[in-house]
Amino acid sequence: MAQGTGQLWAGVARVDITGAINDQVDDPLYAAVDASKTGDRLYVRALVMRDGATTAALITVDAVAVAEIGSIDNNYVANVRTQVATMSGMEMAHVLIHASHCHGVVCADVESRTVQAVGEARLNMEPVKVGVGRGHEDRIMENRRLQLSNGRQADVRRAYSLPPDEAVVAVGPVDPDIGILRLDRENGRALALVYNFACHPIQGVPDGGNTADLSGFASEVIEIGLGHGAIAFFVQGCAADINPVLYRDVDNPADAKPLGQRLGLSTLEVAREIRCHEGAELKVVGECVALPRAELAPHITSLEDEQNRLLLSLQPTSLNLKSFIPLLIRHSLSPQYPSYDSHRYLHEQMMGRDDLQRLDENNRRLLDQYTQNIHTMEQLTRVGVNLGLLRKHHERNTAATGNTFEAEVTGWKIGAFALVTFPGELSVETGLHLKSVSPHEFTFIAGVTNGYLYYTPTADQLRNRGGAQEDSDCFVAPQWQHLFEDKALEILNRL
Repeated sequence: MAQGTGQLWAGVARVDITGAINDQVDDPLYAAVDASKTGDRLYVRALVMRDGATTAALITVDAVAVAEIGSIDNNYVANVRTQVATMSGMEMAHVLIHASHCHGVVCADVESRTVQAVGEARLNMEPVKVGVGRGHEDRIMENRRLQLSNGRQADVRRAYSLPPDEAVVAVGPVDPDIGILRLDRENGRALALVYNFACHPIQGVPDGGNTADLSGFASEVIEIGLGHGAIAFFVQGCAADINPVLYRDVDNPADAKPLGQRLGLSTLEVAREIRCHEGAELKVVGECVALPRAELAPHITSLEDEQNRLLLSLQPTSLNLKSFIPLLIRHSLSPQYPSYDSHRYLHEQMMGRDDLQRLDENNRRLLDQYTQNIHTMEQLTRVGVNLGLLRKHHERNTAATGNTFEAEVTGWKIGAFALVTFPGELSVETGLHLKSVSPHEFTFIAGVTNGYLYYTPTADQLRNRGGAQEDSDCFVAPQWQHLFEDKALEILNRL
């Protein structure tokens, strides 16, 4: 563990990394992004701190990840750390590189601009005072995992249809905490504000352009509100299963700006009341933990069987879409007399005939069959997408050497602010649990840091493998959770 003594110094900088159309790579993550349009900017921000012999850097990047997915190269973290260490003498493990997880397109030279930001921050260091707080925001996000009546779980995505309303019986929790670390200059003006919050920044903007999404808009509000050149650092929380609200709205254009502005204002409301003090210590603990890979072949076989069962369950029917919709409308508008006006039914009844009633019974049967086929096809899309994810990670695990892999877990403590980071996308339940057992009052957890390990859902969620993105876009075995949580708690106790 590195622990500093004496006065805390800090410097900040930000560098524009907004990508253009020629930086947009062929990746499904960017399918809905038009990088030729840019309303807001994407940044790499650097916060360098020094306390006696300990120096550390927090780097936040407006990108989906700093490895594996998106356009940032897998060597980015190692290269940046090496260059920063060469430039400053800083320990490489003390360089924390974090992705906001927005789906913005970054420029091709993001690596050199990242090092530039750290260099500029080092040149601007000054004595600081430290304050900590906790904000609250519960209006802009929702848990995207749906508990179904059959005991399974599904998730809310734009990639496929939702289950029928009547099949959904419950939803999961959210974490409304905003963890806030404020660094003030000696004159009392803010230099930096680090804020930790759990929500996927994937809402998008109305014109479909390149955007830092809700976290970018939140940081803009905070920086304007604090003024005097203060820089806001968004640190993504445990947001694997947390979506922005109205994520699948089809009645209004997607717009992250009002959501981000709400988050920014909720953060500012508390940040302005924080009183900063001298004497804060900087502590850094970093270790790797060996985590197990999953055996995915049985899950793939099971999902393939489910796919085949669904295909065989499709029923033959004489309806097509053209005949189904008007028939459905008529039966919905007038369930008792769908085929004609009521007087015709009454006339048939008086004449001792039931032709229209028998027609309606047959049509209702056809409507039920066609509707069931639609639900089955929607389910097939979910199965197909998640089956593809399982196959991808099965290939990854099969090609890997060994049944475990190393994951970096890092703990920082600045004054009373304790932060634990992990490369995977963590579920909100993981964050809530670690906060509840931490010895520190102000404990916050961050994913997508110092690499990328895809989704790392809870062991309970992994019992649903193949049913939702979190448990399908994933290569870890369920035992990963207690191994990570034990290591995280060990580090928290050492801070």
